[in-house]
Amino acid sequence: MKGDTMMTKTAAVMIADGCEEVEALSPIDVIRRLGGKADMVGLDKLKITSAHQVTLTCDKVLDDSLLDYDIVIFPGGTTGAKNLRDNDQLMKLMQKRAQQSKWNAAMCAAPTAFSRYGLLDKTHYTVFPGMEGQIQAEAKDATHTDNIVEIDKDAHILTSRGPATAFAYSYAIAETLGYDTTNLREAMQYNYLIDNIQ
Repeated sequence: MKGDTMMTKTAAVMIADGCEEVEALSPIDVIRRLGGKADMVGLDKLKITSAHQVTLTCDKVLDDSLLDYDIVIFPGGTTGAKNLRDNDQLMKLMQKRAQQSKWNAAMCAAPTAFSRYGLLDKTHYTVFPGMEGQIQAEAKDATHTDNIVEIDKDAHILTSRGPATAFAYSYAIAETLGYDTTNLREAMQYNYLIDNIQ
């Protein structure tokens, strides 16, 4: 279903130099296939160089319109996540989104940005293995899980673990926005993968 019976949902994927490209593009792909509006938002410019030297051309550059999206999504990549984490303009906007109870998502190394911003306090989250210590040192009363995707409905936070979990993460994001992913999972061979992976 392309969401014909509901208002089009909007997502912004924050893209910084050094991002993990599969984690950046999978949510864009899934949300657009379902009829949603998904924008690639460059942290500080339109053309971004990913962790593996792929040039990504964004739709826009970060500004206050980030507050208007139904969900904001952070891909990982060690350098990309650090660039997102260290940006004070982005931090202030994300803190405002959290105060407004808007959905935010981060995967791989990117939950470390959320911990710096204070978004993971008192939440359940997952992160790339080995990075939970950094988050536990920053986030007050946060609970780490080993789930592929962790959804904290009270905090409006969705997190995931790494590149191979990008589609599980993307489907969970779409479902959080209200889309039915049943047919898309089948069409994209995701169900086959889950049933047959060794």
